[in-house]
Amino acid sequence: MYTRKLIALVGPTAVGKTAVAVALADVLRAQGELPVAVSADALQVYRGLELLTGVASPEQQARLEHRLISFLPPDATFSAGQYAELAHNEIDTLLQEGRLPIVVGGTGLYLRAALADLSFRPPPDPAVREGLLAELARLGPEVLHARLARVAPGAASQIAVTDSHRVVRALELHRCGELASPQTTSELWTEATRHPTLLIGLVADRERLYASVNARVDAMLAAGVEHEVRAANATGVSATARQALGFEELLAGDVEAMKRRTRNYVRRQLTWMRKLPGMIAVDVGGRTSEQVAGEIAARWLGE
Repeated sequence: MYTRKLIALVGPTAVGKTAVAVALADVLRAQGELPVAVSADALQVYRGLELLTGVASPEQQARLEHRLISFLPPDATFSAGQYAELAHNEIDTLLQEGRLPIVVGGTGLYLRAALADLSFRPPPDPAVREGLLAELARLGPEVLHARLARVAPGAASQIAVTDSHRVVRALELHRCGELASPQTTSELWTEATRHPTLLIGLVADRERLYASVNARVDAMLAAGVEHEVRAANATGVSATARQALGFEELLAGDVEAMKRRTRNYVRRQLTWMRKLPGMIAVDVGGRTSEQVAGEIAARWLGE
């Protein structure tokens, strides 16, 4: 019997998480496992933005079933607390059915929300969040963080200027008369998980990742991502969905800004990945998805 119950694959944008997950599923299926991917991505939940958010292709989904993708209209708001409830239900149900959840994501908060019991507070008035997200898109995280530092310096001191999600959440809580919870902050960086988890972090040389980002954006453009974004925008998009990397940049026709913003996000992802306790780093540089999957499978089967 394995001592682990599920696998989590985490890694920066363009590192190849989906391809590795699909290849890993092929290997584990041959060993009698019944793998199912559970997305831990904050933006892949939106229907109609599949190219922009990097949702698994139809061919990849035919090889590995994916849960928690493309189930919300683009005008809907969504929170990590709502995601946690859905992810816990998916993971628990899969385990009860004797299947193997493979949690796949590059969003730190959503990954931890899937794997652990975080102390999420009830969401405030949706109008408050919409307003703050609109300000975030217009003014940037630095301005909102400076505001948080004025009204709640204790909370601001615990949140990086670039951590847009937590800056917005802290400002929400302040407007409701509450401060951001130190408990939630500490929970993010503990080894505690709801189920024993093999946590794999896919990494690569930063310059290789930057090149992959540029190539990925070019491929998205060739596949019609600009049309996808403009079509979604024409039908109505929530401020939450507008946070998707490249959404505003593509509307403005600024592809280089999209690439630059994505590369900056990769740098932040690598930073928070280094804080993840219990993570086993697996370098994907110069290797095929199948080779990487073979290494992960060997770790899993050796548990």
